[in-house]
Amino acid sequence: MNQEPLLKVSNIEVIYEHVILVLKGVSLAVPEGGIIALLGANGAGKSTTLKAISNLLKAERGEVTRGSIEFNGMRIDRMHPAEVVKRGVIQVMEGRRLFEHLTTEDDLLTGAYTRGRETREVKQDLDTVYNYFPRLRERRNAKTGYISGGEKQMVAIGRALMARPKLMLLDEPSMGLAPLLVEEIFEIIVRLNKEENVSMLVAEQNAAMALQFAQYGYVMENGRIVLDGDAQTLQDNEDVREFYLGLTEIGKKSYRDVKHYKRRKRWLA
Repeated sequence: MNQEPLLKVSNIEVIYEHVILVLKGVSLAVPEGGIIALLGANGAGKSTTLKAISNLLKAERGEVTRGSIEFNGMRIDRMHPAEVVKRGVIQVMEGRRLFEHLTTEDDLLTGAYTRGRETREVKQDLDTVYNYFPRLRERRNAKTGYISGGEKQMVAIGRALMARPKLMLLDEPSMGLAPLLVEEIFEIIVRLNKEENVSMLVAEQNAAMALQFAQYGYVMENGRIVLDGDAQTLQDNEDVREFYLGLTEIGKKSYRDVKHYKRRKRWLA
């Protein structure tokens, strides 16, 4: 984390409907070539943080009212979302929002829309996506509304890859997927990071899986960053182990035990 970051989020606040304060002084950084985990429970502010970076808040009557967001040394928090995409910041939305009336291949091709008429390059990139997701080649003519949840997640990531991203923002990529599929998706994320040099900011409730593949992580709670550190440090942190991994010194705890904890988190003390 010593190098100049590719993405730098500095002390941002986000307000919805001009009155609801959702993010409160959030700062984080993504180094070039890094995989960074943004951890927290549902409602912690992870999705809002990603939408602030990709400048999609206005569609939900939200805005960044304080702080700054820089990508590759340039402020992007005042840019139009399409311009943010052209600069290489691509978000994969929570819930795999696809064009379900299109075929899998046509849905993938929408990811290259901002690149104009680069027909040969687009075909090459489509082949690259199929190399990472061979199942999509088999399902290329199927309507995306009728493919499986795992295949839909592959389409969502593949469509983002078609835009030739420098930074990919992944919002809950494990949501609703079986454990084996989750591991497969994260392994592909790591391959894209290494082979295509795509930096990653991954917002996840599944802290155990995210920390297994990320180099560094931030923990969010109630719209704030409450803890950060390298992945191993977070995995070893007693509070993170108990409240996000469901573990204590004596082993696993039930959800009920974790929910009704006896020891307050040190960052809330």
